[in-house]
Amino acid sequence: MDIHLSTCFIAVDDHDKALPFYRDVLGLEVRNDVKFEGMRWVTVGSPSQPGVEIVLEPPLADPNASPADRQAMAELLAKGMLRGVIFSADDVDAVFERIQASGAEVLQEPVDQPYGVRDCAFRDPAGNMLRFAQRKK
Repeated sequence: MDIHLSTCFIAVDDHDKALPFYRDVLGLEVRNDVKFEGMRWVTVGSPSQPGVEIVLEPPLADPNASPADRQAMAELLAKGMLRGVIFSADDVDAVFERIQASGAEVLQEPVDQPYGVRDCAFRDPAGNMLRFAQRKK
């Protein structure tokens, strides 16, 4: 059995702020931009990984969600409590410099971790934590 990741989701509260970050700062390509039933999804991905997509979606992209559930998700997103993703990079220090220069909130400068990676972390415009890791050689 051969299983591969194809799609993951990141909640964003403002696509017009998120898109320049993911496209222009991180260098991901926009693969789809869909509006449906008052919601919007933007699919991005790395040009080097055509089979993997990241969907930037509203905090609770379920038309049947209750107003209370929508509010709870929005509050968790505002606190940075929703899970983000970990990107791999071949030069985490260069990635750090590029993202820091964009004005993104730095959570952790590059550091060698005891579990075999050098990594750093930022918040995206919606408050999600994004980590960037480079395996030690």
